[in-house]
Amino acid sequence: MSKTVDFYFDFGSPAAYLAWRRIDAVAKRTGATVKRIPILLGGLFKATGNSAPLTVPAKGAYLFVDLSRYAKKFAVPLNMNSAFPINTVTLMRGAAGYDGTPQFQTYCDAVYDAIWRDDRNMGDPAVVAEVLAAAGLDPAAFEAMVADPAVKDRLKANTEQVAARGAFGAPTFFVGDQMFFGQDRLDFVEEALS
Repeated sequence: MSKTVDFYFDFGSPAAYLAWRRIDAVAKRTGATVKRIPILLGGLFKATGNSAPLTVPAKGAYLFVDLSRYAKKFAVPLNMNSAFPINTVTLMRGAAGYDGTPQFQTYCDAVYDAIWRDDRNMGDPAVVAEVLAAAGLDPAAFEAMVADPAVKDRLKANTEQVAARGAFGAPTFFVGDQMFFGQDRLDFVEEALS
């Protein structure tokens, strides 16, 4: 069985945030490698005909109650973002741009914490610049990077790739050819890795 888990994520998903905070413990227990792959959730929804849970009011309301239960169970700080939903295109381009660099984890941790722990409006470029600077990242270099056509193409390719693999939302995990959707499936991901 594969000892690598592909983890497709978008910052706009609070479930992906919970998975982000828990996946390293799964990897440590199983000796697995995590390949974190940024995607654009809106693009995946469009490609698959899916829609955000918030489009069904009762489902959206329940989702945050349920995610709060998981956050409490696993001691992950989670706060509903007052600016939600946030357009994550620029933020996800940042993840695609930093992917494969030493700054990737720092960037992703800073963005996830800003949105889902600290209730920052990461749809506001001034707030993004402030959060990046506080994390030791250069906001001007970030602006140039997210405008690079190659970075935009990388994010688009990642999104197309996960759609072709059968995914329809985030977080989605693959262990070999086995797909697991949702942060609440990490137990099954761990079983597949063990």
